Amino acid sequence: MTTRPDKRLPDSLSFPTNAVHAGNEIDAGSGAIRTPIVMANSYALPEDPAQLSWSGTDVPLYTRNSGANQLALQNKLVALEGGEDAVVLASGVAALHAVFFTHLRTGDHVVVADVTYEATWRLFAELLPARYGIEATFVDMTDLDAVRAAIRPNTRMVHVETIANPTTKVTDIAAVATIAHDAGAILVVDSTFTPPPLYRPLSDGADLVVHSLTKYINGHGDAMGGAVIGSAELIAPIKNDAMVDVGGVISPFNAWLITRGSVTLPLRLRQQNSSAARIAARLREDPRIAYVAYPGLPDHAQHDVATRQFGGRGYGAMMAFAVAGDPETQNRFVANLRVITSAVSLGHDESLIVHVGTEGPRVAHYPEEFRKWGHLRFSVGIEDPDDLIADLTCALDETFG
Repeated sequence: MTTRPDKRLPDSLSFPTNAVHAGNEIDAGSGAIRTPIVMANSYALPEDPAQLSWSGTDVPLYTRNSGANQLALQNKLVALEGGEDAVVLASGVAALHAVFFTHLRTGDHVVVADVTYEATWRLFAELLPARYGIEATFVDMTDLDAVRAAIRPNTRMVHVETIANPTTKVTDIAAVATIAHDAGAILVVDSTFTPPPLYRPLSDGADLVVHSLTKYINGHGDAMGGAVIGSAELIAPIKNDAMVDVGGVISPFNAWLITRGSVTLPLRLRQQNSSAARIAARLREDPRIAYVAYPGLPDHAQHDVATRQFGGRGYGAMMAFAVAGDPETQNRFVANLRVITSAVSLGHDESLIVHVGTEGPRVAHYPEEFRKWGHLRFSVGIEDPDDLIADLTCALDETFG
């Protein structure tokens, strides 16, 4: 619900309407119809501050606790993701670390997807075990029997990605939620590849949802942030411990930029999902392409799970593929692209591609074709799909001409 000085919005609004209005307030001082950037680190105290909690996070007091732009963004994310509360932090990795730091203790065990974001992998494979005695078992989340077998009496958390980075494996969130909850563990879902309205993991039993706001929710490649959304009970300690006392707070300017970017999220996703489906199908038909991994393709191993789970709203705009050639050929193909940009990150308005090699501990869990050819991680933007297809085709012609 968005509170405005003149009226209160209805409780049941469609996603596009909430994307515009949720979290926004008319500024009482200036009359501006958008919440302004409040570049302050401190806020005026009441005449008698004796009753204030100096670590409180519900009203603007000190920007490490909360500020006007953080609160606005949190309120918007609650409406978009369908949670009770949210916390926004400086980056997606800060949000992941905040969850693990807050909800795990020495001696706890975690079941983690064996294909996952590199920072998540290192946190559970190296840093958390070495420094805090937290154990982790990496498992194929698409094998539910393997997930059950990995559960221990001290398992406190299961961590997955809706679509695995970078292989595009799709986890059945509802099924894994049942396994986690039967064991008394919480399910944490990194849904960065599948922002709302494409998918809302909380509706399928996830306890906490993590987003790198840097990616789709901001969508313009100009701000960094992270978020955790879930029940008020689970979010409160993340705010108190990881935000207030560790201090991974988002800047007011970045919070404002991300709030602004999120307004067009449903429009951008519609274009990106549609374009990605066309491009994946076209690449799949080209004999110069070694493979294409995209959940929207009928031959994808989890296509049926993705179709059911995402409810016909699309399959995301991330894919992995490789041209038929050695690493030098992959690099030459990328260098021949003129519209698509070679850069890390994803979910931007512009299409991004990055060539990733076949080395590192995570690669052992990748499919055979990834290990053989390497992969190009491709984030489809909002450009005209005909232009993107032409760019890919011309680059292939130049590479193999």
